[in-house]
Amino acid sequence: MSRGAQMKSFVRVLILVQVAAALLAGGPVAAELSMGYYGMTCPFAEYIVRNVVSEALAKDPTLAAGLLRLHFHDCFVQGCDASVLLDSTDGNTAEKDAPANLSLRGFEVMDAVKEALEAWCPGVVSCADALALAARDAVFMARGPYYGVPLGRRDGTRSVASDTFLALPPPLKNLTLLIQIFDNVGLDVHDLVALSGGHTLGVAHCASFKDRLQADAETLDSSLAKSLGSACGGGDSGTTAPFDRTSTRFDGVYYKELTSRRGLLSSDQTLFESPETKEIVSMFAMYPDYFFYSFQQGMYKMGQINLKEGDEGEIRKTCRVINDSS
Repeated sequence: MSRGAQMKSFVRVLILVQVAAALLAGGPVAAELSMGYYGMTCPFAEYIVRNVVSEALAKDPTLAAGLLRLHFHDCFVQGCDASVLLDSTDGNTAEKDAPANLSLRGFEVMDAVKEALEAWCPGVVSCADALALAARDAVFMARGPYYGVPLGRRDGTRSVASDTFLALPPPLKNLTLLIQIFDNVGLDVHDLVALSGGHTLGVAHCASFKDRLQADAETLDSSLAKSLGSACGGGDSGTTAPFDRTSTRFDGVYYKELTSRRGLLSSDQTLFESPETKEIVSMFAMYPDYFFYSFQQGMYKMGQINLKEGDEGEIRKTCRVINDSS
């Protein structure tokens, strides 16, 4: 058996062992959540979400990245409570209008998801659960892995732009800061690298990577640098570039790009340049199945950040406003 075949066999065994361990431990499901949470109250909830997301992605496949990013940005700020979906009011600037969230997409899809859920099961399914399911379905429809989503989240009533400033990972070359941000919400270095793989979908605006063209040029492939320089040279902040060559397909190409120094953001490329994470990136680049498994586990953990307890929170009638304001 060749060395390459031996490594593939080893990775498959490693994944099976990890899956078995998770099953024996009962899986990383928080006590407040369960897979069958809406089994009696809204048994078709997952099908309703999936149908709306499917229709949206059929019209615009790029929305897969938008829905995944919405879920990510929601969970990292005050937990997975759909606070990122709330609109600003006269007396408050909401999370969605913070600088780091101005490029978020998919709000109209979530409006349609909630409307469909309310038509079938009024006041039952939270916006937070709907967003977690929509992100999962978007990944799967982009040819990524399918993973179970335990349900039972409640919607938060607080959404303040300033809460995002230290909670969301910036596009900077600072692995120590990235590790700290993930550690703050109970995610480890392996989760950091795996969840960064969400950048296999979507694009970034020039404002997020223009500094990489100068300050981080030593780790940037020359042909990519030339291409990005031409794209952003006109000073148009609305210009975008894809994270990898298959930006509407969920795969392991993102990690292959990092090993070729073609990471779009400094925060992407530093994962390969830093000793703490380089080996993980290399493994994901060589074995996409291992990345898929690790991404599933990371999403499982991320979906349980700072859950509301008991009667804390609410089930919003619409995702853009709290019930007292509707």
